[in-house]
Amino acid sequence: MQTILGAGGQIADELTRELYRNHTHDIRLVSKHPRKVHDTDQLVSADLMDAQATDKAVAGSEIAYLTVGLPANSGMWEEKFPTMMANAIAACEKHGTKLVFFDNTYMYPRTAEMQTEDMHFEPVGRKARVRAQLATMMLDEMTAGRIEAVICRAPEFYGPGKTQSVTNSMVLGRIAQHKRPFVPISAHAKRTLIWTPDASHAMALIGNTPDAYGQTWHLPVDHERLNYRQMIEIASEVTGRSVGYTTVPRWAFGIGGWMNPTVKEIEELLPRYRQDNIFDSTKFQTRFPDFPITTYREGITQLLSRSGNKA
Repeated sequence: MQTILGAGGQIADELTRELYRNHTHDIRLVSKHPRKVHDTDQLVSADLMDAQATDKAVAGSEIAYLTVGLPANSGMWEEKFPTMMANAIAACEKHGTKLVFFDNTYMYPRTAEMQTEDMHFEPVGRKARVRAQLATMMLDEMTAGRIEAVICRAPEFYGPGKTQSVTNSMVLGRIAQHKRPFVPISAHAKRTLIWTPDASHAMALIGNTPDAYGQTWHLPVDHERLNYRQMIEIASEVTGRSVGYTTVPRWAFGIGGWMNPTVKEIEELLPRYRQDNIFDSTKFQTRFPDFPITTYREGITQLLSRSGNKA
């Protein structure tokens, strides 16, 4: 049995499909309102804030994947994420279940320095501090040997379906809707993005590779690394339209934050769009050299070359 704690999001759904394709049909989906991806999926309705419910959801599992996503709300993150992590760790320790944690990069320094698995944490902002806390909880458990666990870390998403990110909502999603894209802060800073299916496929592979545990892994990305101007040039080629863009300065987000709570929440992340964002996945690519990585051109083409996006 392999169990997904926090089923229902884009990462979890694609993880479910990948596990079914290549690893096991014995899959349990856990969330408040889980839905089957395959007919054979086992559904468990549970609130991961409830320790007892989490314990029951994990019982009998060989591997549990913690993929919970919460809205961009700092207060909610501070209230819920640490408790959910503690409950998942306790349940996995009790039942001898391996734990795979899907993590992000918010705790990394806000610099152009290349991000590798051994980069130190330098959290700035409420959400970044929560992410540092979660990763540290996992690292402490792994170091102490209380559970067999692994951290799978990803940069900003882009991709199909329910994928949520600044790039998807402000840039690529608007192009798909024939709207002018809004580029946050800089069109010339290099961005590292991960294609969401790649992230899920790689996490399934790591979770089912025994010698991968006890480590942190950066999930695989295209190392070409484009800036927004270059991404939009590809979008123009794919759609057959001349796509212009508007660069949104930091002060405009500040004004928008007074009127829109969601905009205010993403202000914490904006300094990361000011300079290059270089996320390195060499460790993964060395260990799994045959893993197919979606290039930016391939990903953007998949997103925009559907019916209705041609001129």
